[in-house]
Amino acid sequence: MLRIFRPSDDAIREFLARQAGKPWSYDLVGVTRDGPPPARRGWNIDHERVLLGHGEPAFRAAAEAIARWQMFPPQIAKLCWPDAPQTPGTIVGVLYWAAPCRLWLLFPAQVVYQIDEQPEGAAPAARFGFAYGTVVGHPEAGEERFLVEWNRADDTVWYDLLAVSRPAHPLTWLGYPYTRWEQARFRRQSCAAMERAVATGSGNDQ
Repeated sequence: MLRIFRPSDDAIREFLARQAGKPWSYDLVGVTRDGPPPARRGWNIDHERVLLGHGEPAFRAAAEAIARWQMFPPQIAKLCWPDAPQTPGTIVGVLYWAAPCRLWLLFPAQVVYQIDEQPEGAAPAARFGFAYGTVVGHPEAGEERFLVEWNRADDTVWYDLLAVSRPAHPLTWLGYPYTRWEQARFRRQSCAAMERAVATGSGNDQ
């Protein structure tokens, strides 16, 4: 969805309701599950990783931030809607303000899988997160994974953002350099949002 004026909440709900049942717009569903995939012609593989802190409090705060969609930096994008469950099949929308073009963009996506590996006994690591993928109607094709990991060997907690994508619309191809710049900006701001969320939620400023 592309609009000159910000779409109303009702318009957003109607748009997302129409996405239910639509097919994926890419053939690599689940490609992010095991980390960065091998290079594939025509696809961009973007991977950003930032240290959030140490110990279980930092991991719990990071997992809670993911569950609340707090990795979406509000100055760039709004998740429609923040109370949406991160279970496979859930349709969500990302409302984005393209300032240079003075346009509102609403990107539909569907949750592909969820990861919830909690620390138990001597388990070497704990992970929490999910991935969503594009459905027909999205100007890009691909998948994005949002993950937090607690490596219990060195007690570090990391936020790991992985995206595999390529343009899927003539306008996206036309504005390709700008699109890539915005994607990189989103990754940086998402990492910063997670750092703030964990610092606030765990009291861990390491």
